[in-house]
Amino acid sequence: MTAPRDLLDLVRAPAALSVPGDVIAGAAATGALGRRTAGLACSSVCLYWAGMAANDWADRHLDAVERPERPIPSGRVPAGAALGTAVGLTIAGLAAAWLAGGRRALAIAAPLAASVWTYDVAAKGTRAGPLTMALCRTLDVLLGATPGPSATSGASLMAALPAAVTIGAHTYLLTALSRAEVTGTGPRLPAATLAGTVALAAVTARGGAGPTQPALAAWYAAQFGLCQARAVADPRAGRVRDAVSAGIVSLPALQAALTARGGAPRVALALAAAVPLARRLVRKISAT
Repeated sequence: MTAPRDLLDLVRAPAALSVPGDVIAGAAATGALGRRTAGLACSSVCLYWAGMAANDWADRHLDAVERPERPIPSGRVPAGAALGTAVGLTIAGLAAAWLAGGRRALAIAAPLAASVWTYDVAAKGTRAGPLTMALCRTLDVLLGATPGPSATSGASLMAALPAAVTIGAHTYLLTALSRAEVTGTGPRLPAATLAGTVALAAVTARGGAGPTQPALAAWYAAQFGLCQARAVADPRAGRVRDAVSAGIVSLPALQAALTARGGAPRVALALAAAVPLARRLVRKISAT
């Protein structure tokens, strides 16, 4: 029987702390923060965990060579159980979206789920991989905008689009970097993603009121940027993997900055509190 700890390892449980902030940032951008946001965040987490389980199921033969310590090749989780977990979590995510936001939310959650599975089983090893993963996160932010009062006209989705594109861009950089976390790379790749991270932080810091937004944007840049700078100096696999983990862990700081820009600084600070918690948890269960 599969142990709960092994299932948590399969779905990279600590990395889910980087997920609710997508929905929260989207909701804040449209003034839609409320009780339904929590339900949409649950949907988002389920779909994220589904993607992680599907990822390991799709990569089980490659992981047997490159990452034999992962749950499936190590024998801790049977391949069939991983696939069943991925399917079950996908269904749960879609159901949660429908219960929280009705047809409008399901209209975003369904293509989000399709994008997650497309990345895992088809796009990951191709040039379309980073773009597909970026699309997943972009849709995840837009999921948070679906309960908005003007959702029927599409105005709420347009209001959330800048935040969605920002988080999508971060995800593109992170995914491009993650492709070298097993083999290592030259300094050019982490240097390029570092430049992109700094640019994202600078753009996110602008256009708001009060110190919360720029402070959180700077914190995001420091958390992710420092590890990328180390990978520039030493681009071996271990350093790249550390940078990828930092990119996952630091994402709530970026989401929080966007939430503050949406006019919810207190929610933003609560969201940013996930960063130190995630950092502690990834020491026990890998986020990558």
